[in-house]
Amino acid sequence: MGSGTDASLDQKGLIEECYELAEAIDVGDDEMLREELGDLLLQVVFHAQIAREEGRFGFDDVAAEIADKLIRRHPHVFGDARVGDSAGVLRQWDQIKAQEYSGKEGLAKRESALDGIPRELPTLLKAEKLLKKAGKVGFTWKTADEALAKFEEEARELEEVVNSTDPEALQDELGDVLFTLVNLIRLKGYSADDLLARTLKKFDIRFRLLENHLREQRKDWDDYSLDELNKLFKKLRTTHSAKTD
Repeated sequence: MGSGTDASLDQKGLIEECYELAEAIDVGDDEMLREELGDLLLQVVFHAQIAREEGRFGFDDVAAEIADKLIRRHPHVFGDARVGDSAGVLRQWDQIKAQEYSGKEGLAKRESALDGIPRELPTLLKAEKLLKKAGKVGFTWKTADEALAKFEEEARELEEVVNSTDPEALQDELGDVLFTLVNLIRLKGYSADDLLARTLKKFDIRFRLLENHLREQRKDWDDYSLDELNKLFKKLRTTHSAKTD
Protein backbone atom coordinates (compact mmCIF):
# COMPACT_ATOMS: atom_id res chain seq x y z
CA MET A 1 0.00 0.00 0.00
CA GLY A 2 3.05 2.23 -0.02
CA SER A 3 2.71 3.67 -3.51
CA GLY A 4 -0.10 5.60 -5.15
CA THR A 5 -0.33 2.90 -7.82
CA ASP A 6 -0.88 0.18 -5.23
CA ALA A 7 -3.60 2.23 -3.53
CA SER A 8 -5.28 2.87 -6.89
CA LEU A 9 -5.34 -0.83 -7.75
CA ASP A 10 -6.71 -1.64 -4.31
CA GLN A 11 -9.52 0.90 -4.71
CA LYS A 12 -10.44 -0.56 -8.09
CA GLY A 13 -10.63 -4.01 -6.53
CA LEU A 14 -12.95 -2.74 -3.82
CA ILE A 15 -15.20 -0.99 -6.34
CA GLU A 16 -15.30 -4.13 -8.51
CA GLU A 17 -16.36 -6.25 -5.53
CA CYS A 18 -19.17 -3.79 -4.76
CA TYR A 19 -20.51 -4.08 -8.31
CA GLU A 20 -20.30 -7.87 -8.20
CA LEU A 21 -22.27 -7.85 -4.95
CA ALA A 22 -24.87 -5.53 -6.51
CA GLU A 23 -25.23 -7.95 -9.42
CA ALA A 24 -25.70 -10.87 -7.01
CA ILE A 25 -28.46 -8.97 -5.22
CA ASP A 26 -30.12 -8.15 -8.54
CA VAL A 27 -29.93 -11.76 -9.76
CA GLY A 28 -31.36 -13.10 -6.49
CA ASP A 29 -28.98 -16.07 -6.32
CA ASP A 30 -28.27 -16.87 -2.66
CA GLU A 31 -25.10 -18.84 -3.40
CA MET A 32 -23.73 -15.99 -5.47
CA LEU A 33 -24.87 -13.46 -2.87
CA ARG A 34 -23.14 -15.36 -0.06
CA GLU A 35 -19.91 -15.54 -2.06
CA GLU A 36 -19.93 -11.84 -3.01
CA LEU A 37 -20.74 -10.73 0.54
CA GLY A 38 -17.70 -12.70 1.63
CA ASP A 39 -15.53 -11.08 -1.04
CA LEU A 40 -16.62 -7.64 0.09
CA LEU A 41 -16.10 -8.53 3.74
CA LEU A 42 -12.56 -9.62 2.85
CA GLN A 43 -11.91 -6.11 1.53
CA VAL A 44 -13.09 -4.64 4.86
CA VAL A 45 -10.92 -7.04 6.85
CA PHE A 46 -7.98 -6.39 4.53
CA HIS A 47 -8.08 -2.61 4.96
CA ALA A 48 -8.64 -2.89 8.71
CA GLN A 49 -5.69 -5.28 9.02
CA ILE A 50 -3.39 -2.88 7.16
CA ALA A 51 -4.48 -0.09 9.50
CA ARG A 52 -3.92 -2.33 12.55
CA GLU A 53 -0.40 -3.22 11.42
CA GLU A 54 0.33 0.47 11.01
CA GLY A 55 -1.01 1.19 14.50
CA ARG A 56 -3.95 3.29 13.36
CA PHE A 57 -7.06 1.20 14.13
CA GLY A 58 -8.38 -2.34 13.82
CA PHE A 59 -11.44 -4.28 12.72
CA ASP A 60 -13.05 -3.99 16.17
CA ASP A 61 -12.78 -0.21 15.91
CA VAL A 62 -14.54 -0.31 12.54
CA ALA A 63 -17.40 -2.40 13.94
CA ALA A 64 -17.70 -0.17 17.03
CA GLU A 65 -17.76 2.96 14.85
CA ILE A 66 -20.69 1.82 12.72
CA ALA A 67 -22.59 0.61 15.78
CA ASP A 68 -22.11 3.97 17.49
CA LYS A 69 -23.09 5.82 14.32
CA LEU A 70 -26.33 3.87 13.91
CA ILE A 71 -27.32 4.59 17.50
CA ARG A 72 -26.32 8.25 17.29
CA ARG A 73 -28.15 8.91 14.02
CA HIS A 74 -31.34 7.10 15.04
CA PRO A 75 -32.36 8.65 18.35
CA HIS A 76 -36.00 7.97 17.43
CA VAL A 77 -35.15 4.24 17.51
CA PHE A 78 -32.53 3.99 20.25
CA GLY A 79 -33.52 7.04 22.29
CA ASP A 80 -36.45 9.24 23.21
CA ALA A 81 -36.59 11.47 20.13
CA ARG A 82 -39.91 11.73 18.31
CA VAL A 83 -40.35 12.36 14.57
CA GLY A 84 -43.65 12.47 12.75
CA ASP A 85 -42.81 10.83 9.43
CA SER A 86 -40.03 9.63 7.11
CA ALA A 87 -39.29 13.20 6.05
CA GLY A 88 -38.69 14.07 9.70
CA VAL A 89 -36.31 11.13 10.02
CA LEU A 90 -34.30 12.40 7.05
CA ARG A 91 -34.18 15.95 8.42
CA GLN A 92 -33.00 14.63 11.77
CA TRP A 93 -30.37 12.49 10.02
CA ASP A 94 -29.03 15.49 8.11
CA GLN A 95 -28.92 17.64 11.25
CA ILE A 96 -27.00 15.00 13.18
CA LYS A 97 -24.55 14.50 10.31
CA ALA A 98 -23.97 18.25 10.12
CA GLN A 99 -23.22 18.34 13.85
CA GLU A 100 -20.79 15.44 13.49
CA TYR A 101 -18.85 17.08 10.69
CA SER A 102 -18.70 20.45 12.44
CA GLY A 103 -17.53 19.16 15.80
CA LYS A 104 -15.61 15.91 15.34
CA GLU A 105 -11.87 15.98 14.79
CA GLY A 106 -10.52 13.84 11.99
CA LEU A 107 -13.39 14.50 9.60
CA ALA A 108 -12.88 16.81 6.66
CA LYS A 109 -14.63 20.11 7.20
CA ARG A 110 -17.53 20.52 4.80
CA GLU A 111 -17.65 24.08 3.58
CA SER A 112 -20.08 23.52 0.70
CA ALA A 113 -23.54 22.02 0.56
CA LEU A 114 -22.14 19.80 -2.20
CA ASP A 115 -19.33 18.34 -0.10
CA GLY A 116 -19.36 14.68 0.91
CA ILE A 117 -19.90 13.03 -2.48
CA PRO A 118 -17.28 10.33 -3.21
CA ARG A 119 -14.98 11.16 -6.12
CA GLU A 120 -15.14 7.59 -7.44
CA LEU A 121 -18.94 7.52 -7.64
CA PRO A 122 -20.27 6.71 -11.16
CA THR A 123 -21.18 9.93 -12.93
CA LEU A 124 -24.94 9.35 -13.18
CA LEU A 125 -25.16 8.63 -9.46
CA LYS A 126 -22.92 11.62 -8.75
CA ALA A 127 -25.23 13.84 -10.81
CA GLU A 128 -28.23 12.63 -8.80
CA LYS A 129 -26.47 13.31 -5.51
CA LEU A 130 -25.29 16.77 -6.60
CA LEU A 131 -28.83 17.70 -7.62
CA LYS A 132 -30.26 16.31 -4.38
CA LYS A 133 -27.78 18.26 -2.25
CA ALA A 134 -28.41 21.46 -4.22
CA GLY A 135 -32.13 20.88 -3.81
CA LYS A 136 -31.81 20.70 -0.02
CA VAL A 137 -30.78 24.36 0.06
CA GLY A 138 -33.50 25.37 -2.42
CA PHE A 139 -31.40 25.49 -5.61
CA THR A 140 -33.63 23.29 -7.75
CA TRP A 141 -36.72 23.33 -9.91
CA LYS A 142 -39.75 22.59 -7.79
CA THR A 143 -41.77 20.63 -10.34
CA ALA A 144 -41.16 18.20 -13.18
CA ASP A 145 -42.85 20.66 -15.58
CA GLU A 146 -40.23 23.30 -14.73
CA ALA A 147 -37.45 20.75 -15.21
CA LEU A 148 -38.98 19.68 -18.53
CA ALA A 149 -39.04 23.29 -19.74
CA LYS A 150 -35.36 23.60 -18.83
CA PHE A 151 -34.61 20.34 -20.66
CA GLU A 152 -36.38 21.63 -23.78
CA GLU A 153 -34.39 24.88 -23.55
CA GLU A 154 -31.13 22.94 -23.36
CA ALA A 155 -32.24 20.70 -26.25
CA ARG A 156 -32.82 23.78 -28.42
CA GLU A 157 -29.33 25.04 -27.56
CA LEU A 158 -27.96 21.63 -28.53
CA GLU A 159 -29.74 21.84 -31.90
CA GLU A 160 -27.88 25.08 -32.59
CA VAL A 161 -24.45 23.48 -32.16
CA VAL A 162 -25.02 19.82 -33.12
CA ASN A 163 -23.31 20.40 -36.49
CA SER A 164 -20.83 22.88 -35.08
CA THR A 165 -17.13 22.67 -35.81
CA ASP A 166 -16.52 23.69 -32.20
CA PRO A 167 -16.19 20.39 -30.27
CA GLU A 168 -16.08 22.13 -26.89
CA ALA A 169 -19.43 23.86 -27.50
CA LEU A 170 -20.99 20.57 -28.59
CA GLN A 171 -19.65 18.72 -25.55
CA ASP A 172 -20.94 21.45 -23.24
CA GLU A 173 -24.45 21.33 -24.68
CA LEU A 174 -24.58 17.52 -24.73
CA GLY A 175 -23.57 17.53 -21.07
CA ASP A 176 -26.16 20.17 -20.19
CA VAL A 177 -28.93 18.17 -21.87
CA LEU A 178 -27.92 15.02 -20.02
CA PHE A 179 -27.69 16.81 -16.68
CA THR A 180 -31.11 18.45 -17.01
CA LEU A 181 -32.62 15.10 -18.02
CA VAL A 182 -31.19 13.54 -14.85
CA ASN A 183 -32.85 16.31 -12.86
CA LEU A 184 -36.20 15.73 -14.59
CA ILE A 185 -35.97 12.02 -13.80
CA ARG A 186 -35.12 12.81 -10.17
CA LEU A 187 -38.12 15.10 -9.79
CA LYS A 188 -40.37 12.34 -11.11
CA GLY A 189 -39.10 10.15 -8.29
CA TYR A 190 -36.85 7.84 -10.30
CA SER A 191 -33.12 7.18 -10.50
CA ALA A 192 -31.45 7.95 -13.83
CA ASP A 193 -28.94 5.20 -13.12
CA ASP A 194 -31.71 2.65 -12.48
CA LEU A 195 -33.66 3.67 -15.58
CA LEU A 196 -30.60 3.47 -17.81
CA ALA A 197 -29.73 0.04 -16.35
CA ARG A 198 -33.28 -1.09 -17.11
CA THR A 199 -33.05 0.16 -20.68
CA LEU A 200 -29.65 -1.47 -21.19
CA LYS A 201 -31.04 -4.78 -19.97
CA LYS A 202 -33.97 -4.56 -22.41
CA PHE A 203 -31.65 -3.60 -25.27
CA ASP A 204 -29.33 -6.52 -24.49
CA ILE A 205 -32.22 -9.02 -24.55
CA ARG A 206 -33.76 -7.63 -27.72
CA PHE A 207 -30.47 -7.31 -29.58
CA ARG A 208 -29.76 -10.99 -28.86
CA LEU A 209 -33.21 -11.85 -30.19
CA LEU A 210 -32.30 -10.05 -33.39
CA GLU A 211 -29.01 -11.95 -33.61
CA ASN A 212 -30.81 -15.25 -33.11
CA HIS A 213 -33.33 -14.35 -35.80
CA LEU A 214 -30.55 -13.60 -38.28
CA ARG A 215 -28.88 -16.91 -37.52
CA GLU A 216 -32.14 -18.80 -37.91
CA GLN A 217 -32.75 -17.11 -41.27
CA ARG A 218 -29.12 -17.67 -42.25
CA LYS A 219 -28.74 -13.99 -42.88
CA ASP A 220 -25.92 -11.52 -42.22
CA TRP A 221 -26.16 -7.96 -40.94
CA ASP A 222 -25.17 -6.71 -44.39
CA ASP A 223 -28.25 -8.36 -45.89
CA TYR A 224 -30.44 -5.66 -44.36
CA SER A 225 -30.48 -1.88 -44.43
CA LEU A 226 -30.44 -0.06 -41.12
CA ASP A 227 -34.10 0.84 -41.59
CA GLU A 228 -34.99 -2.83 -42.15
CA LEU A 229 -33.00 -3.87 -39.08
CA ASN A 230 -34.79 -1.28 -36.96
CA LYS A 231 -38.20 -2.50 -38.15
CA LEU A 232 -37.22 -6.10 -37.43
CA PHE A 233 -35.86 -5.09 -34.01
CA LYS A 234 -39.16 -3.38 -33.21
CA LYS A 235 -41.18 -6.39 -34.37
CA LEU A 236 -39.12 -8.81 -32.27
CA ARG A 237 -39.32 -6.45 -29.31
CA THR A 238 -43.11 -6.33 -29.52
CA THR A 239 -43.34 -10.12 -29.84
CA HIS A 240 -41.03 -10.68 -26.88
CA SER A 241 -42.90 -8.14 -24.72
CA ALA A 242 -46.21 -9.88 -25.48
CA LYS A 243 -44.77 -13.26 -24.46
CA THR A 244 -43.35 -11.98 -21.18
CA ASP A 245 -46.39 -9.92 -20.08
